[in-house]
Amino acid sequence: MLKLLMRCMWQVGLLVMASAVALVVGTGQASAAPTTPAPSGDATSLLNGILKNFQIPGMPSKPGEAADETGQMIVVTAPVASSQTATLTAFEKDAQGAWKPVPGIGPVKAFLGEKGMGKAQDNVYRTPQGTFPLDQAFGRETNPGTKMPYFQSTKQDWWDANPKSPTYNQHVKQDKSPGGDSENLYDSGPVYDYAVNINHNPNRTPGDASAMFLHVTDGKPTWGCVATDREAMVNILKWLDPAKKPKITIGVNVDAPDQAPKAEASPNGDVLGGLLGNLAAMLPGSLSTLIPSSS
Repeated sequence: MLKLLMRCMWQVGLLVMASAVALVVGTGQASAAPTTPAPSGDATSLLNGILKNFQIPGMPSKPGEAADETGQMIVVTAPVASSQTATLTAFEKDAQGAWKPVPGIGPVKAFLGEKGMGKAQDNVYRTPQGTFPLDQAFGRETNPGTKMPYFQSTKQDWWDANPKSPTYNQHVKQDKSPGGDSENLYDSGPVYDYAVNINHNPNRTPGDASAMFLHVTDGKPTWGCVATDREAMVNILKWLDPAKKPKITIGVNVDAPDQAPKAEASPNGDVLGGLLGNLAAMLPGSLSTLIPSSS
């Protein structure tokens, strides 16, 4: 079956190569100053680049082949978007690129915002829904052994939640509050004994919410953060490794991370259809229309 799939893939590749050559040559002959730039390089290089990154549906990717190089993922899943509680589980890629649950980190109960999950907004107690990087760790306690960038907070550490401030949604160290709803990362209490930033608003767009963390729970719904028990937070921080570009996925009925959708191995061409769909998605717009529909 695998040989058949690979043969189909190369047949499709040859079709694309021929189409690409025609397109490159045709573009050069049609006009001395084309309005749409021709693909860079020759058609063979284009095809090689496409097939190098080709992913057969239903088969796990190998390290370095997937577009997303994340090697650690925390999955937070709830049955409905309005839920105030969720289940948290950590996963890590093994040497073959398959996701495996991390012993000792879930499944464990987690708390979401009072309004569940969805679009994050200032002054709305809702947890951002989606997949986001985990970057800056901190806590009132000393570093528990994390490899993440970590600072021990004092009364001078704030997370700027003032939409009019130039440092909105950033950590600042100063005597006075930056204004607005900025949080003092020490005075906020034991919930911030251990925490890591959920980088849901990297552009720091005012109104799209700030100070969304994964932190220690007080047994209640949050203002939009994800909170879990103290032991789990310590284990998470010890496990996180910035070299593996850790992320968190927050959603409704989210399963374990997966590299690719499963193919339907039926005699009706569904597998080939999946191959064609993957190829078309990776082609430049001018070439993707040359791939025939599987329907």
